[in-house]
Amino acid sequence: MVWTRRRTVLLLLLALTVLSPLALYTSRLSAALNPIQTRDFPGEITNQGRGVKADKLNALPLETVSSLKEPVGVVFSEELGGLAKESTGSEGQELPSRKAGEHKSRVLSEVTAAADGTEVIEQVTRQEAQDGGLASAVSDEQEKTTGSQQQSSSEETVPKQTSAKVVMDNSQAARTDGKAKSSVLPDTRIRNIKDQLIKAKVYLGLGSIRANSQYLKDLRQRIREVQKVLGDASKDTDLPKNANEKVKALEQMLIKGKQMQDDCSIVVKKLRAMLHSAEEQLHAHKKQTVFLTQLAAKTLPKGLHCLPLRLANEYFSLDPGQQQFPNQHKLSNPKLYHYALFSDNILATAVVVNSTVLNAKYPSDHVFHIITDRLNYAPMRMWFLSNPPGKATIEVQHIGEFTWLNDSYSPVLKQLGSQSMIDYYFGTNHANPDSNLKYRNPKYLSILNHLRFYLPEIYPKLDKIVFLDDDIVVKKDLTGLWSINMKGKVNGAVETCGEGFHRFDRYLNFSNPVIAKNFDPHACGWAFGMNVFDLAEWKKQNITQIYHSWQKLNQDRSLWKLGTLPPGLITFWNKTFPLSRSWHVLGLGYNPHVNSRDIERAASIHYNGNMKPWLEIGLPKFRSYWSKYLNYDQHFLRECNINP
Repeated sequence: MVWTRRRTVLLLLLALTVLSPLALYTSRLSAALNPIQTRDFPGEITNQGRGVKADKLNALPLETVSSLKEPVGVVFSEELGGLAKESTGSEGQELPSRKAGEHKSRVLSEVTAAADGTEVIEQVTRQEAQDGGLASAVSDEQEKTTGSQQQSSSEETVPKQTSAKVVMDNSQAARTDGKAKSSVLPDTRIRNIKDQLIKAKVYLGLGSIRANSQYLKDLRQRIREVQKVLGDASKDTDLPKNANEKVKALEQMLIKGKQMQDDCSIVVKKLRAMLHSAEEQLHAHKKQTVFLTQLAAKTLPKGLHCLPLRLANEYFSLDPGQQQFPNQHKLSNPKLYHYALFSDNILATAVVVNSTVLNAKYPSDHVFHIITDRLNYAPMRMWFLSNPPGKATIEVQHIGEFTWLNDSYSPVLKQLGSQSMIDYYFGTNHANPDSNLKYRNPKYLSILNHLRFYLPEIYPKLDKIVFLDDDIVVKKDLTGLWSINMKGKVNGAVETCGEGFHRFDRYLNFSNPVIAKNFDPHACGWAFGMNVFDLAEWKKQNITQIYHSWQKLNQDRSLWKLGTLPPGLITFWNKTFPLSRSWHVLGLGYNPHVNSRDIERAASIHYNGNMKPWLEIGLPKFRSYWSKYLNYDQHFLRECNINP
């Protein structure tokens, strides 16, 4: 009995000795774990939808929400040349996440859990590096803010010291990157000065600034000084030595003005007004540029006015026997290579003929039929009499010789002489006189522009002829055009539908049911300028009558505007054979980006557009292709001061 009691006591003591520590340890472990399990984590490090295991996050000591601070959100954007500010929330608020690479000048902040358990805050900033003290006032404030952050970071805990170190290192890297960028962009200082001037002009219009007369006077003085220093400089190296001093003085004035004006909405309104005004001025300048370009294209240079006068005077001093061209028996020989040129520009016609003959394998087999107006008939003949194109044959005629071409036969000739057409070109009562200036070209009043639609009537004995515009330069032998099988088509031409504006809907009025019913708006256009015409098929298919019928329908210009390409597209609809693009390269009169390889391979190049090579507005990079076929030592050119 006694033994039994002793054994019971021993067992109780043993149980107390073993279970008490276990219970105490369990209680302490529960107390230690509960705060972590019930804590609300900030949105930046939640693992929802990110595939991050909770045990990896809970294994690290985490900061509370109140200890998370945003990085500085003020960055001077080098690309924009101004200040970009990020919207920041108060402490403890969850900020919206930014897409990677959303903007180069933004501050990117990301909290990541590294594999070694170290928390890293990455901050990337880009700050414009400027030479000679041209940093803006905003940049100075940013430096102060960064310095204060570095100072306060020394008082934080160890993880915050690590974060601040990363920020500082990245800021230094950004400055280094900015210096490298500055070396790549040599006009950084120029752009910054212009930005400062814009900002200063905004301040001049603010009410709070204008109320301070002394400040307004000083600011205007600083603006004048900087404008004088800037002058016409286009590179940083063009700036004078005192530029830094003047710009720095303007920056100090702007800092003072910023303190006086604290309402950002007024500044925004002023900037918007300035932007609107600048856009209106730009629009007006564009319209003026178009007008002046069109005017320059229509104006006859002094040299080209002098040339026909000198040639005409020389022509009428010749004996009648000296005024005739040789080899006139070749003009009707259908076995030779015949060209048609209709122009009143002597110099341009000379280049077309010279370039064709010089690149021909057998020049004696080439015949040029030139038609001009009465005014230029004698000068045109005199030019080719004094400058014969080798062994090629020349014929020069004027429009008056074609007595069959009259109002009763040609509807377009009747329209061109009508009072309504003359008023369209020269009337002053238009509501918008400069509208459609492209089509208000007086050359459209000349029947020379429409003679291409009467080729079989002009040359009844020929079977095939190549039509050339006077702004063409021939670079290779063209005799291969006569051997092309056109498969019953009348017109051989290079198609121009590589770009959208060369399709039918850009030339014809498809809102008119007559046009919409007969043609495809997306059909490919083709080019006038270098065309081979099968005159036998022309007569067989009665093309001239088709042309006349459409011209009568367009008497009120409701089907198309003026010009020859729209009626050409209609007249030769389904009657055009597409030639290889190497025969005819276009755009040298308006497009500076014509491929040089295409030009070298081309049989002919076309200066279509306003920038003709004989005008001062011609594109310089393409002028040599044209001028090489003129002898500027010719005495008529020297007397009229015509130079390459």
